[in-house]
Amino acid sequence: MNERRDFLKAASAGLMILKPETAFSYQANSTVEVGVVGCGGRGNWIGPFFPEFAGARIVAAADVQQTSLSNTAEKWKVEKSRSYLGPDGYKQLANSKLDAVVIETPTFYHPEIGAAAVDAGKHVYMAKPIAVDVPGCRTVLESGDRARKKNLTFWVDFQSRARDVYKEAAERIHRGDVGKPAFAQVLYYAGRPWKDKGTPGMDPGQRRMANWFGDRVLSGDIIVEQNIHVIDIANWFLQGHPLKAHGTGGRADWTGTPTEYGDAFDHFAVTFWYPNNVHASFSSHQLNGGFSDLCVRVTGIHGTADTHYGGLLRIVGKNPWPGVEKDDTFRGGAIQNVKDFIAAIRDSKPIYNYEPSVESNLTGILGRTAAYKQAEVTWEEMLKANEKWEPPKLKLQW
Repeated sequence: MNERRDFLKAASAGLMILKPETAFSYQANSTVEVGVVGCGGRGNWIGPFFPEFAGARIVAAADVQQTSLSNTAEKWKVEKSRSYLGPDGYKQLANSKLDAVVIETPTFYHPEIGAAAVDAGKHVYMAKPIAVDVPGCRTVLESGDRARKKNLTFWVDFQSRARDVYKEAAERIHRGDVGKPAFAQVLYYAGRPWKDKGTPGMDPGQRRMANWFGDRVLSGDIIVEQNIHVIDIANWFLQGHPLKAHGTGGRADWTGTPTEYGDAFDHFAVTFWYPNNVHASFSSHQLNGGFSDLCVRVTGIHGTADTHYGGLLRIVGKNPWPGVEKDDTFRGGAIQNVKDFIAAIRDSKPIYNYEPSVESNLTGILGRTAAYKQAEVTWEEMLKANEKWEPPKLKLQW
């Protein structure tokens, strides 16, 4: 589609052909060395996967919080000289001797860290989502294109796309097992992912960073930061992005809850219009864990594909498919992504998924914009507005 190509430009043709020992800082069959930017919960969870499942070595770490950095560096046995503290730590890490940069920071910083890594000639492994606003998405797209020209892998950690059972579900939908899609249900119902992690006397900037999940600017709000899992699956199954959206949402009254922090919405209800007159009803909440489900259902005249992140995947109707009763989407998908990323570097065969990742990120932003305005917003209007979220003013103490 023209409107997609205007933004998601095809990567430049004629990739540079370089010898492996020239393109990368290691010889064939040697250990791939990585640095992790972001030593919080996610970074500490996924970091060990690189040595455990892919045989890579963590040689550097960076963070803006001393305690997080020190604890993580000690656990991973990272030398003190390779532990980079402060807002420019990611630049020091990217320009040090290593092969790849793993980005696990609050979402707001992903575009600039990714750009710095590519500038330094490093492969990029980026947590989803990739940005909080349209300009950030443009930056990631440009960085991905530059990575292609440099023969560098640029990989975004969407777990469902790494799972064989999800790949089969997508293939069956695309070949017409449910008929032409007419309607989709897209749900993300979960418990509260954040609470005040501050401590008495904590610097306000550090406190905000510690609570970034509930901060709109730092996270992109839950529809972008969390709900993007199911939004990405919907785009994948429906083979494109929505043309427009209309929505609403809000934040529940948490008066009297001392652990509450932030300004992000905790529920959304959005209708997306996809090409070919396909409608998708999206809703999400992160209010309580009483009923949790990450679900994408696609219905056509022949049946319904019923898929649940971390759970059941099947097709019912004219062309039934038993699928699986339960899938290890979150952990298994992340492990597979780590394996594929390191293998691509080791084998000098770069891989890329930044274009669909940008597209799904923009879809989340479209739904968020419609919900904030409580009005209909088109894809073109969102791109033209090019709304940029200003950097958070954090007076961090080092």
